[in-house]
Amino acid sequence: MAATIQPAPVEDADASPGRAACLAALQARFGARFTVNETIREQHANTLTWQGNQPPDAVVFPETTEEVVEIVRLCAAHHTPMIPYGTGTSLEGHVNAPFGGVCIDTSRMKAVIAVHAEDLDVVVEPGVTRKELNEYLRDAGLFFPIDPGADASIGGMAATRCSGTNAVRYGTMRENVLALEVVLPDGRVIHTGSRAKKSAAGYDLTHLFIGSEGTLGVITKITLRLHGIPEAISAGCCPFPSVHAACDATIQTIQSGIPVARIELLDAASVRSVNAYSKIGLPETPMLLVEFHGTDASVQEQAARFGEIAEGLGGGPFEWATRAEDRTRLWQARHDAYWAGRAANPGMLTFATDVCVPISRLADCVEETTRDLESIGIAGATVGHVGDGNFHTQPFFDVNDAAQRVAIEGFLERLAARALAYGGTCTGEHGIGQGKMKFMAAEHGEDALGVMRAIKQAIDPENLMNPGKILPQRAGNMR
Repeated sequence: MAATIQPAPVEDADASPGRAACLAALQARFGARFTVNETIREQHANTLTWQGNQPPDAVVFPETTEEVVEIVRLCAAHHTPMIPYGTGTSLEGHVNAPFGGVCIDTSRMKAVIAVHAEDLDVVVEPGVTRKELNEYLRDAGLFFPIDPGADASIGGMAATRCSGTNAVRYGTMRENVLALEVVLPDGRVIHTGSRAKKSAAGYDLTHLFIGSEGTLGVITKITLRLHGIPEAISAGCCPFPSVHAACDATIQTIQSGIPVARIELLDAASVRSVNAYSKIGLPETPMLLVEFHGTDASVQEQAARFGEIAEGLGGGPFEWATRAEDRTRLWQARHDAYWAGRAANPGMLTFATDVCVPISRLADCVEETTRDLESIGIAGATVGHVGDGNFHTQPFFDVNDAAQRVAIEGFLERLAARALAYGGTCTGEHGIGQGKMKFMAAEHGEDALGVMRAIKQAIDPENLMNPGKILPQRAGNMR
């Protein structure tokens, strides 16, 4: 069940002559690539959270950096908010438009500009999706490893600092973006970083924009690290008697220095829904899905060492997916876990929320979270990129039941507080958006938030770039 559409803009085009003039100018300039169609606007406020959708006043589809500059300058001149948009797969209300404004949809900016195979990097436009990029790179023997569950755009992945199942081996977007081209809120274009693999030259502006969620500018080009496709890949699944045992196996694997490429947890509820949705027939107990990359010999050694750890914790039997198509099916089932949960709970509202903790606290945090949901009588499922301490909880509840909504709000607050108490973060990869703004002060402290506000004020003094995200708004004002 999707969240309902809410008439959210605080100030709309009808109430603002400047806003109306901006939309008219964009219509004249972009013609059919500009729309105020209600259905399209609602699609561009799509959110997989439990928050209501808040559509923009209009959507425009640029095809070049120069066109993004034109849009941004027009919006800035008419004090009109801007919401950068990729594929709309973000999870915390990042693309909602609480103040209305213009959605800048970069999905037509899809060029792979340059592949430097010898240097293991590529330059792309923001609308290229991760699957499109890897399809393009395959014949060169290269791949880009960051793989969130959705086929997200590279621009959106950079803007949310996302990660995925490969993060334990290859890192997150933070480690895999070398350089950016960004259109600032006043229309200036800057270039951050370079193709060099390291630099000590000044402030690290590239990583300022990685994770900025569109609040500081529009990313229009991204230079990414690439990796060679491994000589050998081995994947498999291993059932465990409990979530705690599966988490302990993960901790021991990481602490033993086994270079696992993927290690993913599914609790029993997730396995049941995945089996029904993807027709794969896994044992319906807590499960680790693992993958190893390397030479034939190293992959066999890594798998054997992991098998010994798993057996010592009551895990097994281990089942291998040796063919490429079997591995693809296994990992696609994992990526579809959210949709499997929805299908298994028809008529219920659901969303995925994430936290990340040091791996030594992972088992305790997962188990306490499961008990918390059980204590409030709400069904849920847990999956996670547990190799780096990141897990996702997916509750299922009746959005029309006021008591359940209150219970869910309390659960989310306790989940964030639990992660922070364990030395973790309120979000490992989903980002802040609208949904987790209220946890920012607890995680960072007011002084650190003050520094963030100063950065935002310096770059976007009119607060026009994706307002209402990351930093709590000042009462009664876009600023």
